[in-house]
Amino acid sequence: MFALVDCNNFYASCERVFNPSLNHKPIVVLSNNDGCVIARSNEAKALGVPMGAPAFEYKTLFKQQNIHVFSSNYALYGDMSARVMNLLAEFTPELEVYSIDEAFLKFVGFELFNLQKIGENMRSKVTKGTGIPISIGMAPTKALSKVANKIAKKYTDKTNGVYVINNEEQRIKALKWLKIDDVWGIGRQHAKRLKALNVHTAYQFTLLSDQWVRANMSVVGLRLKHDLEGKPSLDFETVQNKKMIATTRSFETMYSKYEDVKERVGTFAISCAEKLRKQGSHCNMVMVFVHTNAFRKDLPQYRKNIVIKTDFPTNSSIEINRCVQVGLKAIFKEGFQYKKAGVIVMGITPENIKQLSFFNDENPKHAPIMRIVDRLNQSYGNNKVKFGSQSLGRQWKMKQERLSPRYSTNINEVISVKS
Repeated sequence: MFALVDCNNFYASCERVFNPSLNHKPIVVLSNNDGCVIARSNEAKALGVPMGAPAFEYKTLFKQQNIHVFSSNYALYGDMSARVMNLLAEFTPELEVYSIDEAFLKFVGFELFNLQKIGENMRSKVTKGTGIPISIGMAPTKALSKVANKIAKKYTDKTNGVYVINNEEQRIKALKWLKIDDVWGIGRQHAKRLKALNVHTAYQFTLLSDQWVRANMSVVGLRLKHDLEGKPSLDFETVQNKKMIATTRSFETMYSKYEDVKERVGTFAISCAEKLRKQGSHCNMVMVFVHTNAFRKDLPQYRKNIVIKTDFPTNSSIEINRCVQVGLKAIFKEGFQYKKAGVIVMGITPENIKQLSFFNDENPKHAPIMRIVDRLNQSYGNNKVKFGSQSLGRQWKMKQERLSPRYSTNINEVISVKS
């Protein structure tokens, strides 16, 4: 049996744990640089705040409806997520962290156990241990556990936050209830195509032929269909090296000077290089891009990217930054207000397999230097050792005007109790 554990309104719940006065009040959490809404409490949803809403457009609504607005507190959310996952790991050793607020658990050899009771114990332990409410769905397959989780969350009063699909009658009833738009793994375009065929529920999707699903939705869609039929086809994912690594950020303000954008892009290049070394890989191409602010229709718009091929496979911060700066110089234009930039490294190959060149190869001093830099930053904290292209005099920070304290990760911001 699989279990999907989902933290309810996770970001909002994290804020409420340390500030109970926020319970039952509308909350929204904003993206990097306080750009748009990325999380909403149920109360905020009921007031009509959509996901992805630009914060500046909804500023009046937030004030009128007394909606509590927070900047993303990733230090707090990441720590609370780790606490939840550590408690879940006590129930079974087979756990797959699916996202910051979701995890799959596999229960093997639990046929004689009462899974409903196990789920309720799990929910009680996590809620008491962290203050984060969770919903749990259990079923013979991963896709069905997703369906069960939706039922547990939708009908909390009846299910006590835990729902188990363990027979054919429950499976069919659940699939007939679930709309095709809400099926895990079926995107907007596939849902539109299926509705045109009069397929409106998950159950109707399972009645389609394997041949049609394979031809129109690839082998991924076919595995999903089998999983919904109760035939295990989706197992835990193995951790694999990434085929592309990206570091992209919106700036805390708009920049028009080349030197400001150059520093940011250089920092992104160094971050990508560190990630390459961490997974033991090289890259053979780098992409750099710049964007203006698409929301500022009153300003001239410009967006451009360029791909630079490296002279040899590399994971050197020095070499990757050199290539990125060549690319930036080619695409940067004066007279624009830049809001976002990014670096993507591609053509990733294993570090221990490298095509040698007679005439052009990496400086042999780079590899030992990178090892020492990584070791120092790992020991003393990120960015303690910087490269000359990075800003040495100041730390670049996101715009976070509504940031709550980092209650659980910063000793200077822990909650104080008056007695």
